[in-house]
Amino acid sequence: MNFTLDENQSSHSFCLLAFGYLETVDFCLLEVLIIVFLTVLIISGNIIVIFVFHCAPLLNHHTTSYFIQTMAYADLLVGVSCLVPSLSLLRYPLPVEESLTCQVFGFIVSVLKSVSMASLACISIDRYIAITKPLTYNTLVTPWRLRLCILLIWLYSTLVFLPSFFHWGKPGYHGDVFQWCAEFWHTDPNFTLFIVMMLYAPAALIVCFTYFNIFRICQQHTKEISERQARFSSQSAKAGEVQACPDKRYAMVLFRITSVFYVLWLPYIIYFLLESSTGYSNRFASFLTTWLAISNSFCNCVIYSLSNSVFQRGLKRLSGAVCTSCASHTTAKDSYTVRSKGPPNGCQV
Repeated sequence: MNFTLDENQSSHSFCLLAFGYLETVDFCLLEVLIIVFLTVLIISGNIIVIFVFHCAPLLNHHTTSYFIQTMAYADLLVGVSCLVPSLSLLRYPLPVEESLTCQVFGFIVSVLKSVSMASLACISIDRYIAITKPLTYNTLVTPWRLRLCILLIWLYSTLVFLPSFFHWGKPGYHGDVFQWCAEFWHTDPNFTLFIVMMLYAPAALIVCFTYFNIFRICQQHTKEISERQARFSSQSAKAGEVQACPDKRYAMVLFRITSVFYVLWLPYIIYFLLESSTGYSNRFASFLTTWLAISNSFCNCVIYSLSNSVFQRGLKRLSGAVCTSCASHTTAKDSYTVRSKGPPNGCQV
C-alpha cells in the first residue's frame, strides 16, 4: 500500500495499450480517446434520460421507473467518476497517492455497476409480480417499498465490495489505467468467488427465471386470446388483446436492456474469473473488457430512446422546451428582428 513509483519511470511511460503512447505529448493517446469519448457519451446520455423522466409524467406511472432512474443516476456517476482516469492519463497531478486513488475509483465503479445489476434483477421481479399477480400488485408493490428496496440495493452493493479495502482482493479492473492497480493490486480466487456468489450468480438466475416465466405467461395469454377471437370474434376478445399486449411490449423493452447489459458484461466476467482461477493476465484484454462493460452505462439510454414510445414523446417534449427557451432568448435579444421576420423555424412544439 505504501509503494511509490520512481519519479523517472513513473506512470509517464505506463500504458495498458502501449501502441497508443505518444512520447511527444507524453500520454496514452488511444486510452485517452476511448475513455474521454465514453465519458462524454455516458454523462450526456444519462443527463438526458433523467431530464426526460422529469418532463414525461407518464413514464413515472410505471413502478419500474424508480429502478430505471436509479440506474440512470448510477450510470451518470460512472461517467463522472471516469473523469478521474481521464485526468490521470492526461498527466494531471492526483490530489492523493496513486494507490489510494485507483482503489477508490475501482471500488466506486464496482459499486455503481452492482447497483445497475441489482436494479435489473429487481425490475424483472417487479414485472413478474405484475403479470402473475395483477389483482394484488398495487398492494404488494407500493412507493415506500420501492424506495426501501432501492436503499437496500445501494447498501448491499457497497457491502459486497467493501472487503476489497481489507486486502481481500481486487474487485475489478476499473482502476488498472493506474500503474499501481495494474501491477500491484491482484485478484484473489476467494474474493472473486465471493463476488460471484453474492452478486453475479443470483442476479443472473433471477433475471433468467423471471423473464422466462414472463414470456411463457404472455405467450399463453396471447394464445388464449387468439383462440377466443377465432371462436367468438367478439369485441371483448379484442379488448383483452389490447390489455395483454402493453405488458409484453414493456417487458420486451426491459428484456432488451437486461440482455445488452449481460452481453457487454459477459467478456469482463469471463476474464475476471479466468485471471482469478488461472493467473492469466493480459493488459489489452483487461482494458478492452473493462471499458466494453462500462460502455453499457450509455447503451441503456439508446435502447430506451429507440424502444419506448412514451420516452420518445418525453424526449420530443424536452427538445421542444429547449428550442422554445432558445427562441425566447433570441426574441429577447433582438425583438425588432423577430417582429419583422416572424418566429424562428425549426423549434416549434
